[in-house]
Amino acid sequence: MSNHLTTVLYTAAAIAFSASAMAAQPASKELRETANKLFQPIPEAQVVIADRKIPDDQIQLGKWLFFEPRLSKSHIISCNTCHSVGTGGADNIPTSIGHGWQHGPRNSPTVFNAVFNIAQFWDGRAADLKEQAKGPVQASVEMNATPQHVEDTLRSIPEYVEFFAKAFPGEKQAITFDNMATAIEAFESTLTTPNSRFDQFLAGKETLSGTELSGLNLFINKGCVACHSGINVGGQGYFPFGVIKKPGAEVLPTDDKGRFAVTNTASDEYVFRAGPLRNIALTAPYFHSGEVWDLEQAVAIMGTSQLGHELNEGEVKSITAFLHTLTGEQPTVEYPILPRSTAATPKPEK
Repeated sequence: MSNHLTTVLYTAAAIAFSASAMAAQPASKELRETANKLFQPIPEAQVVIADRKIPDDQIQLGKWLFFEPRLSKSHIISCNTCHSVGTGGADNIPTSIGHGWQHGPRNSPTVFNAVFNIAQFWDGRAADLKEQAKGPVQASVEMNATPQHVEDTLRSIPEYVEFFAKAFPGEKQAITFDNMATAIEAFESTLTTPNSRFDQFLAGKETLSGTELSGLNLFINKGCVACHSGINVGGQGYFPFGVIKKPGAEVLPTDDKGRFAVTNTASDEYVFRAGPLRNIALTAPYFHSGEVWDLEQAVAIMGTSQLGHELNEGEVKSITAFLHTLTGEQPTVEYPILPRSTAATPKPEK
């Protein structure tokens, strides 16, 4: 066979393969139209601030408090300890380490885009970020403090007295446990991650590869969107873990019954808030147990346990590729220089 003929045959085969591959991939225009009915892009922080009318002084105070370890009894643990702004808004370990080196019962969810969730914590026991901020401060396994400890600490530091007065003008006593939580909520509401490649795709740009488009198509048509839709691609409802088949005890510990602990309703056993999937590629390990480190493995588990479908290797890789497009622009947060303690500041305790 001549070299010329060989070249022609190879070229024809390549064209045929390319046409076949294109036919197998969903058309981006139709897929975009469908996706825009199921998802919404993450807004810039300034949009959230304007929509919620969040005072700038509360945001700045909340930033100090988010990084303030003296809110904990040990003076070691801050909100940022378990929700690190440098590592996707989570701590990237199976379960967080709290007071006295105790391990918490569940994996720490990301704080990024948490403002868009229907409720906070895996079991939804906190209605919003303000309520959520109060929980870890008081939990003995986390910061192990009390409202009185927090108020005494903050009132002992002149800079905090001044800053609270600015953030909550007109209040006779601005430093309260409730106002602390309000300020932290104000700051956390700004931790959004806009402009992911998926959000750019929703806006009309061709930012997804063929594999990623196939993954999005599978994500929709296999039924993943039943739990993972909306602005945060999840976080909007509660669902049993193991709709079709419960995973093993290492992934779904039998002693953690999820939302049942909140509602005491039998039908809520092993029910959890659907995890938001924004920035999921940055926040391993996965699930409330934090026992799965590989995103492809997590996708495969969800296929069998939630959809009753054993995804093949190609499907798993395509869906995982799509999930990587959900990584948005990470918020730039400068670590604050906190005011010093005074002689009246409560001393750390073990």
